[in-house]
Amino acid sequence: MIKLSAAARISLFVAACAVVVYLGALWNRFAMDDVYIVVFNPLIHTPSGIWRAFAHPYWPPEFAGKMYRPLVVAGFALDRLTASAMWYHFVNLLWHAGATVAVAALARRWAGETAALVAGLVFAVHPVHVEAVANVVGRAELMAACFSLLAVYAALERDSVGWTAAALALGLLSKENAAVVPGLIASAWVLGVRPPPPRRRLGAYVASWALVGAAYMIVRWAVLHPYSRTQALAPVFFGASPVPVRLSAVAALADAGRLLVFPLTLRADYSPDERTLVASLVDGRFLLGLAVLAAWAGLLWWAWRRGRRLEALGLAWIAIAYLPVANLLFPTGVLMAERTLYLPSVGLALAVGAAATRWPRRRLAGLGALVIALSALRTVTRVPIWKGDTSVTQSMLEDSPASYRGPARAGAAFQNARDPVRALDAYHHAVVIFDRDPSVFVGAADAAFTLGRPALADSLLARADQLCLRCGDYLRVQARAARFRGDTATADWLLARARAWDAR
Repeated sequence: MIKLSAAARISLFVAACAVVVYLGALWNRFAMDDVYIVVFNPLIHTPSGIWRAFAHPYWPPEFAGKMYRPLVVAGFALDRLTASAMWYHFVNLLWHAGATVAVAALARRWAGETAALVAGLVFAVHPVHVEAVANVVGRAELMAACFSLLAVYAALERDSVGWTAAALALGLLSKENAAVVPGLIASAWVLGVRPPPPRRRLGAYVASWALVGAAYMIVRWAVLHPYSRTQALAPVFFGASPVPVRLSAVAALADAGRLLVFPLTLRADYSPDERTLVASLVDGRFLLGLAVLAAWAGLLWWAWRRGRRLEALGLAWIAIAYLPVANLLFPTGVLMAERTLYLPSVGLALAVGAAATRWPRRRLAGLGALVIALSALRTVTRVPIWKGDTSVTQSMLEDSPASYRGPARAGAAFQNARDPVRALDAYHHAVVIFDRDPSVFVGAADAAFTLGRPALADSLLARADQLCLRCGDYLRVQARAARFRGDTATADWLLARARAWDAR
């Protein structure tokens, strides 16, 4: 009989928990961005996509060729060889299990076996992870987190410049947010979780990070620069000046804080008018976000002053990992998305794991087990929401009734179901809520033309033209959807309009 070490038993247990709560995802299909990046993407449909992914953008060219995540696309092309949606989701489960084991390993090295078990369980079943794990394209978050954790482990526990640089490179090729790795490692040195290396060794780390970063930026630019590029903005930021963007970003910290510590209510959508622009310093939403920020800063100060180094690192980790997507430094394509909290939640798990070592064991066993069980239950019940486009759209309509994106997605679903009357009505509902997203007008034009109302379709495209910097891309996307449902005439009309736009 093989006798496993305590570390191995903890790793196996937390990995099993990470998989068990997501078993329902194996029966999910493709939803939301999965459709465009996996289903509609010809690069993924051939084995050559495994290596061609490194010379192509993450989003297909008709989506303006945004982002560079070749390892993720290569993985999807490899998964496509099975021709099974279940396999895509199974691979996501493996990546999540790997990240969970890495979290537990770091906690064990820094605070012992109790911390490892608690941190691993918190991370394994945290409900905020559902969007990243149960939705196929969430794999970018999973892979970037795994490689980031490996880089941190290599630097702090193995003092390996080479392995740290290699893991950082793989993380960047998975998702851009792996760029926070140097900050995570440096914060561990500054807070005393591990002593900083000698000056010469520190210089080697900095030089390796700079080399990896420069090489990544050069390759990324070479791949992406041929495509028409405009800055991706969350709809709530359309037409906004820098100050309201930052005020709105601070307000969104209230959502981030709630989702990390009390993720009972989960949403697939945080768009207008569910979340609107904050334009005043006395807006209650801004003040609430500021209070969350102040509470985080106070906890960090308290932990550092008390010598609770790992708790302090966990709190610092949350901020460092979240900063690239927080819209504070620069606006991004989303105001808030639960998937973006995957890597920041590592900090929460580490902090809770370290704190657990100081709790009375009876209280830990009772209260801790109850919290873990409730979190696991919430995760299990949330996973089916990502079964497919229909279920996600329905969840948007129910969970975010003030948002325009639910009706807009319902319009697309009706159009794909060859019901243009209801599609046009749904698009109209979306426009009533929020009339600054050109893709909604393009979708409505598709429905109007299908109904034999070309004049209305042209007027809708004219409305889109007033809002749009890259309407040709939107039209090509809509044309592909039309061709996918078998409507060749509408697809040809949309492509003709796209060519006319490009010729301007």
